[in-house]
Amino acid sequence: MSTPTADSARASLEDLRTEIAKAVVGQDPAVTGLVVALLCRGHVLLEGAPGVAKTLLVRALSAALELDTKRVQFTPDLMPSDVTGSLVYDARSAEFSFQPGPVFTNLLLADEINRTPPKTQASLLEAMEERQVTVDGTARPLPEPFLVAATQNPVEYEGTYPLPEAQLDRFLLKLTVPLPARHDEIDILTRHAAGFSPRDLGAAGLRPVASTADLDAARDAVAKTTVSPEVTGYIVDICRATRESPSLSLGVSPRGATALLSTSRAWAWLTGRDYVTPDDVKALALPTLRHRVQLRPEAEMEGVTADSVINAVLAHLPVPR
Repeated sequence: MSTPTADSARASLEDLRTEIAKAVVGQDPAVTGLVVALLCRGHVLLEGAPGVAKTLLVRALSAALELDTKRVQFTPDLMPSDVTGSLVYDARSAEFSFQPGPVFTNLLLADEINRTPPKTQASLLEAMEERQVTVDGTARPLPEPFLVAATQNPVEYEGTYPLPEAQLDRFLLKLTVPLPARHDEIDILTRHAAGFSPRDLGAAGLRPVASTADLDAARDAVAKTTVSPEVTGYIVDICRATRESPSLSLGVSPRGATALLSTSRAWAWLTGRDYVTPDDVKALALPTLRHRVQLRPEAEMEGVTADSVINAVLAHLPVPR
């Protein structure tokens, strides 16, 4: 089998977005965000009300990529070892052996991650950052590719625990999954009336259209996408401006700046260019930065949102030409 070229890999990833649309209606920005995260080796946080197809979106991505996928339903009584795995005593050999947890997979669906206490949420920190799990002093590497796609309900919902800032910063993107428009909702009901079942994606016609080789070729091409000094300076200025905003108690860290650089390059390559423009930076600024800032309580009471602060920064900063 021949090695995919950059152009064929881009075409495969375009097919990936089309394939997911067979199961998920009207969530194109979220689908694009998941593809960008795959290209950047990053993790994704999907936020939306219950019932807007967050879980279905991740399962459809898995079906279209033929990745090994595991799902963890985060609940208040879930323990860290239920995610990472643990040492189990084998009576026959009189020794302890490691039983891998569901985190040992390519695509981990962490469903309703903010319904479990911070202790269990933190069990993913090492896996997301170091791509390994340490149990009893032994580091065990995770498979490649490895992506955590976590869903969460908005924090004002009952029984939710806010994610700590350190964990939020581990997510490359935070994608909001809104309620569908009226015509999209009609399309959803029409599909269900015709026999579509979200539990049987194979019957819906989903098939693998991109391989891990396509993903590797695409990542190599993204790494060669050039970024001019002017665009690099623009990214830094955006992040520094959030640190000076009177509405924020916490601005974007340097890790957030490197994340915006990565996602802008991936988006530029996906749209067919080998260089990054300021418009690419603007297009990815909200999903890359919205979860890396913290509002002051008084600003929150006045109805200010993270998105509105970032939009204001983008509106006031001069754009390099």
